[in-house]
Amino acid sequence: MSGKISFFKSVENYVDKAAAFTDIPKGLVEQIKVCNLVLQIRFPIRVDGNYQVIEAYRVQHSHHRLPTKGGIRYAETVDQDEVMALASLMTFKCALVDVPFGGAKGGIKINPANFSEEQLQNITRRYTSELVKKNFIGPGIDVPAPDYGTGPREMAWILDTYQALRHGEVDSIACVTGKPVTQNGIRGRAEATGRGVFYGLRECMRHEEDMVKIGLTKGIEGKTMVVQGLGNVGSNTALISQAEGHVKIIGIAEREGSIHGPDGIDVEKLLAFRKETGSIIGFPGTKHIGDASAALELECDILVPAALENQITLDNASRIKAKIIAEAANGPITADADPILIAKGIIILPDFYINAGGVTVSYFEWLKNLSHHRFGRLENRFQHDAYRRIVMKVEEFTGKTLSDRDRDLLTRGGTEVDLVNSGLEDTMITAYNQIKETFRQHPDIKDMRTAAFVCSLKKIAGDYISMGIFP
Repeated sequence: MSGKISFFKSVENYVDKAAAFTDIPKGLVEQIKVCNLVLQIRFPIRVDGNYQVIEAYRVQHSHHRLPTKGGIRYAETVDQDEVMALASLMTFKCALVDVPFGGAKGGIKINPANFSEEQLQNITRRYTSELVKKNFIGPGIDVPAPDYGTGPREMAWILDTYQALRHGEVDSIACVTGKPVTQNGIRGRAEATGRGVFYGLRECMRHEEDMVKIGLTKGIEGKTMVVQGLGNVGSNTALISQAEGHVKIIGIAEREGSIHGPDGIDVEKLLAFRKETGSIIGFPGTKHIGDASAALELECDILVPAALENQITLDNASRIKAKIIAEAANGPITADADPILIAKGIIILPDFYINAGGVTVSYFEWLKNLSHHRFGRLENRFQHDAYRRIVMKVEEFTGKTLSDRDRDLLTRGGTEVDLVNSGLEDTMITAYNQIKETFRQHPDIKDMRTAAFVCSLKKIAGDYISMGIFP
């Protein structure tokens, strides 16, 4: 019998480890750890003249804040333990970045590639109707979002199904986030998780005393990065880090294998190459070095596992040469590999912090939907006119005239995506510094993950205590 612990149990173990650094009552810790509601669903769909039974789940981990919030993934690996673990991580993630939701997660055990668009739509709509019947979805109850294997298309199907079954509900558009912009989504949501990874890394590397300890200079500019997974999160992390952080991408891994480009890989050109050829292998200026796990072992400053869980294990942890690991995926490092990496002095930015950009911008989308107006709509033109008057006064006093381009740049009001990115940046910086403060308060804590769990635990416990459940 294998001694390997489950994903959910590993999350519980992290919570227990963090709880030891707090004075939170044991009974309250146990309440925080458990999943409050677990929905198992089985339903048939017609495929090629036959019926196939679909297995699906929705888990609401904690109701200390409402609604609960979490993505829906479509993958053959989906099982109850995985969905429970991901829902649990969502609770700690929302608390850490001060997003007022409880944690939830959903999953359908399918490979989307094996189904037509019509079949996927039928599966999504049937799943949504089951959630509605069981009261597991709603703007004030439980708000799904995209995850692995899903995107804006599936969220639009969920919204349409919900509105058909809850006709006339004034806030129905807030029942799901990650929708297309044309269907009451929000600009900046698609790249939010990857952008959040970049902001978190940049803030981490701004602290010179921490960088000195791992042999790096202050700042993200010029550092080398390896990315595993070129899905939404991995590709946006790489693109934004390269364009805005001037990071040098030297390694990429996808399901077809790993490539190494010591002189740097142009990610935008690589994505176009893969779209044309179906593979990253053979991209000019790179060398094929092995399977999808090979890139993890490249020597680099920053490693970004952005694929699935359990990528860095007891088997390969000792061969990891990165100085910083940003867990863009959920659970990419197994519990038994974690202490090996910590002992090597690697800074691990835990998943429930570093990939919190998605839920943060989903929160902004939810607020937008409840307010029923676009961010920037009320103030954009007012700001533009106010800035224009200031610029005119500056030109009058200095006697200098700005070019039309400079004047437009200085007087432009904040657009929706500007405001979203600004809010996301502030969220990631604030949360990182809260983790740093937790380190300061608890000098016995040796790793970022434990400090982040302590930070979240204190906030969640505070909610329960304020409700009078645990005096």
